[in-house]
Amino acid sequence: MKGLQGKVAVVTGGGQGIGRALTLRLAEEGCKVAIFDLNPAAGEETARLAGEAATIRTWQLDVSDLPAVEAAVAAVEAELGPIWVLVNNAGWDRPAPFLKTTPDFWDKVIAINLKGNLNTHFAVAGLMAARGGGRIINIASDAAKVGTAMEAVYSACKGGLISFTKSIARELARKNVLCNCVCPGPTNTPMMAEVAGTGPDAEKWKAALERGIPLGRMGEPEDYAGIVAMLASDDGAYITGQAISVSGGMNMV
Repeated sequence: MKGLQGKVAVVTGGGQGIGRALTLRLAEEGCKVAIFDLNPAAGEETARLAGEAATIRTWQLDVSDLPAVEAAVAAVEAELGPIWVLVNNAGWDRPAPFLKTTPDFWDKVIAINLKGNLNTHFAVAGLMAARGGGRIINIASDAAKVGTAMEAVYSACKGGLISFTKSIARELARKNVLCNCVCPGPTNTPMMAEVAGTGPDAEKWKAALERGIPLGRMGEPEDYAGIVAMLASDDGAYITGQAISVSGGMNMV
């Protein structure tokens, strides 16, 4: 990709799953990457996988804590340089029928999947605008476009994230700060493994899921790395306000 060598990128939830794959790809493209993650050991393992030639640092924080996000952003800029790319990947859910959930559960899902993204935008977007450029890529979900049973609050958060992205893209376009969403489908991640469980029933569930995907398989974390790197690069310089599905054709909307 063009124009990423030496640029600074922040990846929230970059320690495992999709976030790890995005971190490794951005580092491969020449970015200096800051991981914001609750689990610093996972971030350090990601850095080890990238090799000694890569520059990857980890800051332990909860993205729903605005002062912590602002402090980490200041530390990144002091240590690595001005942030060019912000990838909002951190997320969490536990599938359940909405009527069996509780307000405490709603608050946790919203804090991580929606408020956390508002916090990182608030801390980073103004810096990008003042410098006249930057890229923000939000990892939403195809659940935002079609709704997903057992994930009502999560789907609502991801739908809100797409709408927010489109709004902020309009506000920041004249400052050359481009904002887009990438919408994964079902993906083979640690969170998915936790949801699916193990045993024959889990295998049947996954097989049924894959039969509904035209490409015939679940996504892998690496499937999203290329589109994120492109949107972060000079190759994506005329794309903003979009929500791009990467889901094996599962939802063609």
